Parts: sequence; C-alpha cells; structure tokens
Amino acid sequence: MEVISGKWKVVILWALTQQHRRFGELKRAIPDVSEKVLIQHLRELEADGIVHRETYDVTPMRVEYSLTPQGVALNEALKPLGAWGREHLPIQV
Repeated sequence: MEVISGKWKVVILWALTQQHRRFGELKRAIPDVSEKVLIQHLRELEADGIVHRETYDVTPMRVEYSLTPQGVALNEALKPLGAWGREHLPIQV
C-alpha cells in the first residue's frame, strides 16, 4: 500500500498504462496535479521499481516515463479496484 500511497500515484499509473509519456504529456494528462508533486511521485515510483525513467542524450534533454513489469503487474492488480469505484462511487463532473 505504501507504494501507491499519495493522491496522484494511481492516476500516474493509469496515465502510463497505454504508452510511454514525457513529463509534459503526463502534466497535461493530469492537469490538477502540481509540477512539484508530479516530480516527487514519479521519483518515488521510480525508486520503488514501478516506473522506468529513460533519459535521451539530446538537446534539449528528453525524458520518457514508462511502467516496469512490476508497474504493469500493479496496474493489473488495481483494475478490480477501479471497476468497483466505477460501479459504486458517484460520477464527478
């Protein structure tokens, strides 16, 4: 549970489910998260082996984030929780 603690970590995992994303793409995909918190959560998820950070040696520096095999497995484990939420929680507009 500590790995996914934090308001935005599960949202970050969902955002990385379909494709690798650059930081700016993640920020646009999750507009309510502050830049500081997004950076902090990405670093924590990377340290926990859930997210992989790939740095490309180009100018300007390019960084992409993706799920590791552990991150993919964690997302699979969270799918039933997401299904439960869609079924039981009110839709927020």
